[in-house]
Amino acid sequence: MRDARVQSFNVLQQRLNRKVVSPKLMKDFPIHLRAYDLLGEDGDDLRTLPFSERRARLEAFVRKLEDPRVDLSPLIAFDSWERLAAARADPASAGAGADAEAVEGVMLKRGDAPYLPGRPRGQWWKWKRDPHIIDAVLMYAQRGHGKRSSFYSDYTFGVWTTSEEGEQLVPVGKAYFGFTDEELLRIDRFVRRNTTEKFGPVRHVVHEPGQGLVLEVAFEGLQRSTRHKSGIAMRFPRINRLRWDKPPRDADRLDTLEKMLNSKVRKNPSPP
Repeated sequence: MRDARVQSFNVLQQRLNRKVVSPKLMKDFPIHLRAYDLLGEDGDDLRTLPFSERRARLEAFVRKLEDPRVDLSPLIAFDSWERLAAARADPASAGAGADAEAVEGVMLKRGDAPYLPGRPRGQWWKWKRDPHIIDAVLMYAQRGHGKRSSFYSDYTFGVWTTSEEGEQLVPVGKAYFGFTDEELLRIDRFVRRNTTEKFGPVRHVVHEPGQGLVLEVAFEGLQRSTRHKSGIAMRFPRINRLRWDKPPRDADRLDTLEKMLNSKVRKNPSPP
């Protein structure tokens, strides 16, 4: 949180996975806690209580803390799916305030449900806002892990831009899910048959204007990045569809992503 507004996930990453956090880092990247649920208090296990009761206990707990770095996730009042859909599409109208641009979606929880581990069906549902979608070209592939270790399932993809050398693809992201097992077999076969170079575990896959594989990529937001040659990175990219019907030359351009970024595409959102 800075100036009472939720910051990007990229800002939060400056504090993640560090063994030592210096006073300067704490000052430059202050951490804020937004509370969603209360599972225990003063030795009492609250997980068997319905969410409505846990929420009441949570509100009292946060008030008692009186800590400016801890606040509550806002509740959304609605009496119809249409009203909830409108709140999801326009968080500012539903009380998100200055955080509206950062909202990823809404979290629905049954008021009478206890807290259950895992992903039990029917107790809660994360209803995310519709993702952004572009067409990108497969550039590199790596083998996956675990049961996918025999397949090329990790894909780096790029979009077109004009350089001094002419038209070229620049990487904008990497994805390893979103496709079915059947689609994985087809992509793996394509990678093996169209590898032009190998760099250790990485395969360079043919990606010319008239030859290659176009991937329809869904993502949650964009941010500036010094790690990618394109200068842009995606948040939560995944393969939405395989565009066997589309030639690589018709994939999207870097200009398209730049316009999305400059028009304040929802960058690095966090759910309310």
